[in-house]
Amino acid sequence: MGRPVIGITADSEEEGGGYSALPWYGLRHNYCDAVARAGGLPVILPHNVEAAAAYLDLIDGLLITGGAFDVDPGLFGADTVHETVVLKQRRTAFELAVVKGALARDIPLFGICGGQQLLAVALGGRLIQHVPDVFPDGLAHEQPNPRTEPGHAVTVAPGSRLAAITGPGPFPVNSAHHQAVETMPDPTMISALAPDGVIEAVEDPTRRFCLGVQWHPEYAISPADTALFEAFITACKAGDTP
Repeated sequence: MGRPVIGITADSEEEGGGYSALPWYGLRHNYCDAVARAGGLPVILPHNVEAAAAYLDLIDGLLITGGAFDVDPGLFGADTVHETVVLKQRRTAFELAVVKGALARDIPLFGICGGQQLLAVALGGRLIQHVPDVFPDGLAHEQPNPRTEPGHAVTVAPGSRLAAITGPGPFPVNSAHHQAVETMPDPTMISALAPDGVIEAVEDPTRRFCLGVQWHPEYAISPADTALFEAFITACKAGDTP
C-alpha cells in the first residue's frame, strides 16, 4: 500500500515582506516532517477556493495548520470583533471550503491550533475571541518559553478517540494561542482540557477521523504528539474503518 497523500494548508502573507515584497505562502518544515515520519506523503495546498473540490479528489487526508491570525468571528455568529483579532480572509475562505468538502466526503481531518478552531467552527462550534478576557486568572496560553518546550499539561476525556490514541493523560503540550473553543454541538465532543478549563481538543466521533488539538503536536513534545500523527495517517490509508 502506498503512502496516503496528505493535503496541508499553508500560511500566507498578502502584503509581502520578509521572504518577498510580493504575496507568498509559507509553512514550517515540522508540519511536513511529522506527516512524513508517520508514513504520509505531504502536499502543500495553495489558497484557491475554486480548486477545493479538485484538491480533495487528490488527497487521502487533510491537515489544517495554525498561524498568527484568527477565524472571522462572523463565521460563528459573533456580533462584535475583539480588538486583538487578526484576519486572513483569503486563507480562511479556502480552509473553510476544503474543510467542509472533506467533512462531506468523510475524508480524515486533523486540525492544529488555529486549524482546530476553524474545524470547530465548521462543525458548528463557537470560539472565545480572547482567552484572557474569559480566563483572567488562567494559564499563559501564549507561553513565554520556546514552542519546542511544554507550556502546560492537558487531561483527556475518557472514551474519546483522543484517549484511545494518547491514553488518558495528563501529558505535556506547548501552547501558542489567544483564542479557544467555547462550545461544541452534539454529536461532537470536547476531548481535552487545560488545568484552567480552556478547551484543548475537539472531535466528531461519528466520522472516520475528525480531530482538532489546540497545541502543536508537530513539535513532538511528548509521545502523545507522535501518536496523534500516526493515528491520523493510519486513518488516511485506504480501507481504514472508524
